[in-house]
Amino acid sequence: MIRKAATEDLSRIAEILVFVKRIKFRPIFQDDDYSFGELQVLSVAKEYEKLLDNIWVYEDRGIVKALIRIEGDEVRELYVDYFFWSMGIGSELIEFAKKEHDVRFLWAIEKNTDAIRFYIAHGFTLTEEKQFEEDTTEYLVKMIR
Repeated sequence: MIRKAATEDLSRIAEILVFVKRIKFRPIFQDDDYSFGELQVLSVAKEYEKLLDNIWVYEDRGIVKALIRIEGDEVRELYVDYFFWSMGIGSELIEFAKKEHDVRFLWAIEKNTDAIRFYIAHGFTLTEEKQFEEDTTEYLVKMIR
């Protein structure tokens, strides 16, 4: 079930974000100070408290398994807990965003080829537009539908 995130979901949202970012982004950014210093469940939960209005979660049998953050017509983030990858949860969330929120674009880390393939499979197309991820030398690429 996809539902609006609530305050009681914050610790689970933060847990998903921290561990998936470590798994997927540490190999790209090679920044252990960020991955294991700044990126902590408590601080992420506090940061995301102010973003709750834009977050929806995928919950199954009382377990929050994934989240999507939508701002306007942009998908800002989509994360599925590592233990629930390849179960169609990300697909359900992106289709929800397209149908219920008419999302039109997103930015993906250029080296995150798994994510880019996923978004292409769901009707997004890479553009030529790029920008640096904040405080890094890695590019984000814009994808539209």
